[in-house]
Amino acid sequence: MKKLTVCPATLQSGFDTYSPSAVKKLFDGQAVSHIIVFDFEDEQDVTNARENMGKMSISGAQEKFSAVVDQGQFRLARPGEQSTFILKPAPLNYISTRKQIPANEHLTMQIASQVYGIHTASNALCFTPKGHPVYVTKRFDVNPDLTKCPMEDFASLLGMTEQGSDSNFKYNGNYAMIADAIRAFVPSWVIETERFFKLVVFNYMFANGDAHVKNFSLISHEGEYFLAPAYDLINTRIHLEGDDFALKGGLSPDIEPSDAMLRTGHPCRIDFERFAERIALPKRRADRVLDLFSVIQPETYNLIDRSFLNDKMKRLYKRVIEQRQQWFIRS
Repeated sequence: MKKLTVCPATLQSGFDTYSPSAVKKLFDGQAVSHIIVFDFEDEQDVTNARENMGKMSISGAQEKFSAVVDQGQFRLARPGEQSTFILKPAPLNYISTRKQIPANEHLTMQIASQVYGIHTASNALCFTPKGHPVYVTKRFDVNPDLTKCPMEDFASLLGMTEQGSDSNFKYNGNYAMIADAIRAFVPSWVIETERFFKLVVFNYMFANGDAHVKNFSLISHEGEYFLAPAYDLINTRIHLEGDDFALKGGLSPDIEPSDAMLRTGHPCRIDFERFAERIALPKRRADRVLDLFSVIQPETYNLIDRSFLNDKMKRLYKRVIEQRQQWFIRS
């Protein structure tokens, strides 16, 4: 593979492997190679990896593999071994741009964290011997002593399960349902509702068409539940056509659509203001979030330019978010 010039975690320039800040955050100060010793595009390695995947309980259509760091290298977790990382290679599907998906998810997660201050799962890219990028994320539900933190996604909390052949059940409902559940289960619900609101706006602005109910969770710390760090953030629009929201019910059936929404079918700031009122988020808190998204922050473009997307996908990524921003500010 070609020599790196940016950190494959933080996207900081001037690094040919993980930067010191990334090593501290991801690996507790232990130096780790950004090259893995197996290739998910290789038939035998895929067979071994899929045996590993079968032991994971984390849901999702994209293939995910449990992993640990051993003597400075990522390796797949052995049977019965508690994983501390998850590896997500490019999915083996029909999407022509599938090999860009790990870089897309990594970029979108970094923008969410670095630019918008969203609490995300720690993440990076690693690379196969042939240079194929693999998304890697540190498990936030595993403590340093390898015990598990209690965690439950909103599909479970809302009693949404697969009925018969309805494998798309996680796309049912609306985002107000999740906010209502946060209010019911979380003592510090106002703070966590603001975090959730910012994430909903981010997912719209960055065209994440996969923000379904299983991609939001509550996690317990010292007996109290909080909104889990954001995960699985990705700009799906640069790969596939799709709706503005992953959930079929959109923001909420209880709010009146804006004139812009009725005219174009796409929401604007007014729709999110009404959504904030519906979920009992104080106006000053909602305005603080919405003002942040009224312009595209300059660092967003810097991260896109330094990302591991190819040049064509970088241009498309920018066009998509610029279109969303224009929809957002119109009336």
